[in-house]
This record gives sequence, structure tokens and C-alpha cells, in this order.
Amino acid sequence: MPFRFHRLDIPQVILIEARRFEDERGFFTETFKQSEFAAHGIAGLFVQSNHSHSVRGVLRGLHYQKRPQAQGKLVMALMGEVFDVAVDIRQGSPSYGQWVGEVLSAENGRKLWVPVGFAHGFCVLGERADVVYYVTAEYAPDLERGIAWNDPEVGIRWPVAEPLLSPQDARLPLLRDADNNFAL
Repeated sequence: MPFRFHRLDIPQVILIEARRFEDERGFFTETFKQSEFAAHGIAGLFVQSNHSHSVRGVLRGLHYQKRPQAQGKLVMALMGEVFDVAVDIRQGSPSYGQWVGEVLSAENGRKLWVPVGFAHGFCVLGERADVVYYVTAEYAPDLERGIAWNDPEVGIRWPVAEPLLSPQDARLPLLRDADNNFAL
């Protein structure tokens, strides 16, 4: 089996480790295999792929899209290292407002599955990072939403005190004020 799947403290968020085949030329690894992912609760068709390049101190997020274009995301770092976070925003969920975070890097090859109903963000830990994520719904600007990266009620322990934010991300509301149509 080329993948190991680890359910995190919020079990819908899954850390994925892929087996690497290394030699003097470098390495080969699978990044996705529909049958194995589906067997571990990651079903759905990826319909869009996104790539971001960021420099030290950048924090992107916390983003989500509302229904009917809600996105599940499979996130990986192809260059550099990031602290990747998922926040449960499903109203009525026992873990509503809670977060999990993992370090994803080109070196460790880990991926994070962020399901529908979670806000997602990451911050860059090194000089630069390239992050790619596959999503289960196409980008819909009119349904794009987010929550503040530093919402005190969520309490994410980011490894950066004063991140570089986009103007849009700097204006995101607290979770309690967010426009959100996810409920259990």
C-alpha cells in the first residue's frame, strides 16, 4: 500500500503519507490514488487544481466556499514547508470552532485532506513555499468566504506572530460573524 492515512483529532481531517521510492536520481511517489483514498473516506472527484507560491511570513486563509460550491481540498507542499490548518465550521458539530494543524513540506511529502465544512489556511515556515491543492468543486468567487486567521475563540497557535496577509484576508470576520451554511 503506497499510502498511510492518519485521522487527526478532528477525525474528518486526514493526514496522508505516501511511500517514496528513492535512489541516487531522486524519488518517485504517488500523490493520489482514487481507490485507496475512497477506501479511507476521501471520496469525490477533483475538478480543479490550484498552485500558490509564497514567501516567508505569508499566511493565506482561512478560506472556504459556501454550498452549493463547497470544496474538499487535498493539500500538499511541492517546495518548502508550511503549517497547514483546518478549522471545523460545521454548525452543530461537536468539534465546531476547533482546529488541527500539520507541517507539510517537500521533504516529508505529507498531504492533508480538508473536507467540506472546514476553513483552510497555511503559513510559510521557510524562505518560500509552493503549495498545490486539488479541490472537489470549481472556484466560485460569489461563494468564497473566510474567517479571521487570529480569531481568539478558535485560538490557532500559528508559528508566525505578524504574518503577511492579503488585504482581503486582513478583513475576514470572526467565526461567530462569518457567512456560513454548513450544519450537521
